[in-house]
Amino acid sequence: MRVALSQITSTGSPADNLTLVRRSVTAAADAGASVVVLPEATMARFGTPLAPVAEPLDGPWATAVAAIAEEHGVLVVAGMFTPADDGRVFNTLLATGFGQHVGYDKVHLFDAFGFTESRTVAPGSDLVTVTVDDVTFGLATCYDIRFPGVFTGLADRGASAVLLGAAWGAGPGKREQWELLVRARALDSTCWVAACGQADPTESGLAPHATAPSGIGYSMVAGPSGAVTAQLGAADDLLVTDLDLELVGTTRAAIPVLANRRL
Repeated sequence: MRVALSQITSTGSPADNLTLVRRSVTAAADAGASVVVLPEATMARFGTPLAPVAEPLDGPWATAVAAIAEEHGVLVVAGMFTPADDGRVFNTLLATGFGQHVGYDKVHLFDAFGFTESRTVAPGSDLVTVTVDDVTFGLATCYDIRFPGVFTGLADRGASAVLLGAAWGAGPGKREQWELLVRARALDSTCWVAACGQADPTESGLAPHATAPSGIGYSMVAGPSGAVTAQLGAADDLLVTDLDLELVGTTRAAIPVLANRRL
């Protein structure tokens, strides 16, 4: 299965970011990808007022992404914001294409390192999977990477790979944590983990937001034994790689951590 990670720098404009989605998907499809993953907050960067830009999954922004996915015959996964009943929004990972149009509402909110996502974002409650050519993909978002149960739970639901969008906050040790956590969650779940983050805005000459997570780049793919098979640097870029899905079965036979769990 050929998967593309499009590491972009979102702006505060959903319309401008839709142009980035179209450009990314076109390039990925031309490279033969069946799945195209963009970061968390693709619709609008953090630090943007979220309630005014939030739209339902049948709204114009998600509908436009669906049309792009259909045009190119791929699954597109991209972070957006949808309205919540309490006046906040959901941090939603849209997955659209191959007859599917669903959203995963981020369960674990980033109330850490001095940022309080829950002030404006409501938590989701359900895990979500999608299917492409009989392969089940789980969905996860950023801070979820610190919670192994999300990934083992998705594996229990049949996932062979997890697609994760992120806007990873910068700071001392944060890149090392990102790389360690992606590898650990792959190993925990014996799944492929394809983790696409926002690029480091400073690489494009832009100032990061003073308090909101803007991204550090280093999108990466880790196999079911935790080995990194592909990774980008800090700048805007496109990574296209093939996932050897047979490796999931052989790894689970050799390291049957899912079958051996007792708690």
